[in-house]
Amino acid sequence: MDSNIPFQTIDWKSLPKTEHSGTTGIAYWQTMEFGGLRVRYVEYSENYKADHWCEKGHIVYCLKGEVINELKDGTQSILSEGMSYIVSDDLSSHRSITKEGVHLLIIDGDFLKLKHNIQE
Repeated sequence: MDSNIPFQTIDWKSLPKTEHSGTTGIAYWQTMEFGGLRVRYVEYSENYKADHWCEKGHIVYCLKGEVINELKDGTQSILSEGMSYIVSDDLSSHRSITKEGVHLLIIDGDFLKLKHNIQE
């Protein structure tokens, strides 16, 4: 499979939205997929709480609003406009929570798979 990505612009307004219910609230995804790479514009409604603990790695950039990132151990951090977080696959159990809603650009894919050190 060709994993090269030719130059292109993305008009996010023209892409269809898919709806994903949380424990509370709704997430709307607009997704572009390229071999081993997924790029999403994601909007979480107000009072959104993810319905699962995510183990996937992401690069997340907050475009508008604010999201609370909760780790399974109870640790929380806030991502607001202009901030990012990055994590590899299988390095945290995390979920998203909003009060007022948020718009995010989320990039994930094979390049975030956990690399295991091989001892000789």
